[in-house]
Amino acid sequence: MLETSARLLRLLSLLQAHREWSGADLADRLGVTARTIRRDVDRLRELGYPVNASPGTGGGYQLGAGAELPPLLLDDDEAVAVAVGLRQSAGQGIEGIGETSVRALAKLEQVLPHRLRRRVGALNDFTVPMLRAAQPSAVDPEVLTELANACRDFERMRFEYRDHGGSSTRRTAEPHRLVCSERRWYLVAWDVDRDDWRTFRVDRITPTPPHGPRFAPRTPPAEDLAAYVSRGVSTRAYASHAVIRLHVPLQKAADRVSPSAGTLEAEGERSCLLRTGAASLDVMVIHVMLMGFEFEVLEPAGLIDAIRTARDRLTNALDRSGSAGSSPGRSGSAAE
Repeated sequence: MLETSARLLRLLSLLQAHREWSGADLADRLGVTARTIRRDVDRLRELGYPVNASPGTGGGYQLGAGAELPPLLLDDDEAVAVAVGLRQSAGQGIEGIGETSVRALAKLEQVLPHRLRRRVGALNDFTVPMLRAAQPSAVDPEVLTELANACRDFERMRFEYRDHGGSSTRRTAEPHRLVCSERRWYLVAWDVDRDDWRTFRVDRITPTPPHGPRFAPRTPPAEDLAAYVSRGVSTRAYASHAVIRLHVPLQKAADRVSPSAGTLEAEGERSCLLRTGAASLDVMVIHVMLMGFEFEVLEPAGLIDAIRTARDRLTNALDRSGSAGSSPGRSGSAAE
């Protein structure tokens, strides 16, 4: 029994890794007869794995998509989550992960039933990646797929939206695209009541169906939606804005400046421009200093005054700390 089970798992692995196998090839790989292969294929079917067979000399065996997920795999929501996660991993350029993710995704998509392939397809087709960030926000997979389906089907949506302070408003919108970063998901949509494009954080959206009617798609607010959302969440959303020249190459700056912290633009081989925002100019001084780069302020002039104020405050703190450190009776020993 153990030998038969191990052979079934190996047979299933071969079927998942290849589009189509002849019976002779499978028998040769597994070291059994063609009759044993036929029995094993029947056993896989009994377990729920959809193995298709085509007769004739050019025929063979192929793992198809079934009405239900085969045993030992995943339920619907888990399958969608795994497929989306694999596709994101495949596109993020992490050494050693991309190729493996593609292989695993190919195996999973072969056996996804039609209803789940539509859900995964909607998320892939209507999502724009915006990489580099941290501390991800939790997003309900069902909300993601509901938004992606509405984007695909051009279906007007109604939802509750919570702002930064926790207050909720009812929104009616025509969803266009989902934009994802490593940190958050965003929905770019036409806000019907405000008659303008808006960017919504998905973790703050609570859909309130029924949705509809269908709408005619509009021209998007920008060709590069990832850059559009990045500008919105890093600059336009704040009261204070600035343009700063960083004296480092663009790629080095991009390693530290995420799309949610600012947008970068190359300016020669040794410098780049940073456009960013903050709640105040004092906060922006801290924000820029923590990047650890040499820089110069291009605008606004008020940011230069804020830097001078911070410099004077730090100088005074150092002077006080220096004089206190040399005062009599002070020592570095710990109290018992």
